[in-house]
Amino acid sequence: MVTDFDFLLQSIAWPLVLLLAWLVAERVHATWHLPRVTSYVAVGLVCSLVNLPGLTVAVPGLDFLANVALSLVLFELGYRINLRWFRHNPWVLVLGVVESLITFGAIYWVGGWFQLETDMRLIIAALSVSASPAGVLRVANELRSAGQVTERVLHLCAINCMISVLLLKMVVGYWYLNTSGDLVLAAFGSIHVVGTSVAVGGLLGVAVPWLLSRASTHERGVTLVFALSVLLLTTAAYGLKLSPLLGALTFGIVARERRVHLTNAQRDFGTAGDLLSMFLFVYIASLLNWADVGTGMLLGVMLIGVRAASKVGCNLAAARLSGITERKGLLTGLALMPMSAFAILLLEQSRLYGFAPAVQVLSIMAGMMLLQELLGPVVTQRALMAAHETHVTKE
Repeated sequence: MVTDFDFLLQSIAWPLVLLLAWLVAERVHATWHLPRVTSYVAVGLVCSLVNLPGLTVAVPGLDFLANVALSLVLFELGYRINLRWFRHNPWVLVLGVVESLITFGAIYWVGGWFQLETDMRLIIAALSVSASPAGVLRVANELRSAGQVTERVLHLCAINCMISVLLLKMVVGYWYLNTSGDLVLAAFGSIHVVGTSVAVGGLLGVAVPWLLSRASTHERGVTLVFALSVLLLTTAAYGLKLSPLLGALTFGIVARERRVHLTNAQRDFGTAGDLLSMFLFVYIASLLNWADVGTGMLLGVMLIGVRAASKVGCNLAAARLSGITERKGLLTGLALMPMSAFAILLLEQSRLYGFAPAVQVLSIMAGMMLLQELLGPVVTQRALMAAHETHVTKE
């Protein structure tokens, strides 16, 4: 029986946890200069551990809110992608594709050591290709980082995310084909979702700048219109069972090509974006089951090691070919360490759309996700600082 006090705790749990996360993050950042997102994750993990009422139960709408938050990040990442760079330096594009495929193959191979089923190995390998745009972009913006390594990390992060979605959708189609034998359903679960998501994002990327060009809109108004468009995209994606993450990334890339830009002052979409980002990291951390974390820690450490070796090794090997030094190649590979937020929401979407193995995969990868969430942003921060591309002033 739920008492009035329990109901009150459930009602105010999220506002209290977010306020606590902000307070802890500011204190830790000022004292030890750690990324704020690491503190957000730590607070979410602790609150999940103590089973805070209202936080660890299924609250309707939270997954949608988390997808809106990540879609805003992906739109901003897409808007910072310069397609002309790939034409001038195609080695960056080649590096992103080759490194993604090598990571996929290496993780799939390691999964065999632990006698995982083929479906599980394929899903884990597809997710491990991705880098977390939320972790990378938030850290870069917090440091006001700009330069050769930063731009390369952002471009490679976008490539990793797009290929990860494509690979996962192919695995979903393969699973539907094996379980139902229905080729149409398998194609609908992969080709249709990817193609339509990209098309919808591209359509918005053309339509919204066209509308803005015909209205006298100030800088904050442009940011508001883009934020509302991302909200519209996410809502439509849920209704049509598309990928809001892939659509938002495509939206940002096309909008950038249409010469409509966010200003530096509106990065992270202002205060509302900061709040949604904080919620995203706390929410993602609260999804992890501590029992799964303990049993899957050895596998998690192995997967992180292999994934890191793949990304660092590929960036080192292609450094000279792609126009940078080996040192910058090493730092670029290290800065791509975060992956959890994007991977977990990608799994959650697949589960909501009827992909049964998603729940089991999150359980298997819990140890890896915990370490990546806590340590990944710190590695990115240190790599960008070592590249001497940060422009943070004392507050």
